[in-house]
Amino acid sequence: MIGLGVGLLLAAIAFMTVGAKGSWDFVLPFRGTKLLAMTLVGVAVAVSTVMFQTVTDNRILTPSIMGFDALYLLLQTFLVFTIGSARLAAVDGGVRFGGEVAVMVTFGVMLYRWLLIGARRSVHVLVLAGIVLGVLFRSLSSFMQRLIDPNEFQVLQDAMFASFNSFDRSLVWPAAGLLAVAVSVAWGLRRRLDVLLLGRERATSLGVDYRRTVGLVLVVVAVLVSVSTALVGPIMFFGLLVANLAYRIAGSHRHAVVMPAAALLGVLALVAGQTVLERVFAFDTALAVIIEFLGGIVFLALLVRGEKR
Repeated sequence: MIGLGVGLLLAAIAFMTVGAKGSWDFVLPFRGTKLLAMTLVGVAVAVSTVMFQTVTDNRILTPSIMGFDALYLLLQTFLVFTIGSARLAAVDGGVRFGGEVAVMVTFGVMLYRWLLIGARRSVHVLVLAGIVLGVLFRSLSSFMQRLIDPNEFQVLQDAMFASFNSFDRSLVWPAAGLLAVAVSVAWGLRRRLDVLLLGRERATSLGVDYRRTVGLVLVVVAVLVSVSTALVGPIMFFGLLVANLAYRIAGSHRHAVVMPAAALLGVLALVAGQTVLERVFAFDTALAVIIEFLGGIVFLALLVRGEKR
């Protein structure tokens, strides 16, 4: 944990200072806001993934794989298709942000409660439901994208990948407030999450209200993922990547250790990766594209390893 903290501090200093030109009165606030956004997204995605994998008892599933990213893309496509990019750009950023978060939180809570708290359902049903809904949302998005004007589609492309260069900076502090509340609730649930690792029957026999606890966890997960996605855009495999690294580094199943480790890894990966891309190689490629590539490899490796076992 100390090593991760030191690494994150060094990465943050490098991000704030390397290649800085001009007045520090401009550089520090400009880069500081971007650093804060990466911190919020890294913590939100990492903590939500660890909690979701605890509830599902599966280290391959993530909230993003279950359709959040596809829903976000469908929402953006529908707005551009119906009202146009010009009118959409005129909508107040706070109103748009709040609407996107509300839609995704509602979807997440309804889906997860139905699949995990209702009748006993297997993980295979959960995976299938996520895949089917993701395919449905992407198909609807693709259909509308074929009908819209090419200029409108060019504007829409910016929303298909997470970007830390083009997000609305006025939304950082409202997002920070929402995520602070959600992370505080998640930290308060850490001991009950440890008990949930034992399974539904054992957790119930040890006095944990399973339905209530899982319901609260799903609400927190939905808020974390929705806020981070609405802020910068979708990052599908990032949570899978940092969560599985955190399990290996932490050396413990206790959430008091795993969640902070995952959060530190998430922020470190984003800050260090963005620093290398922007300051060292001067690439214009979005960091999310590289994360998707690496995360996809990890996902396939986990599937193959599980099949061998």
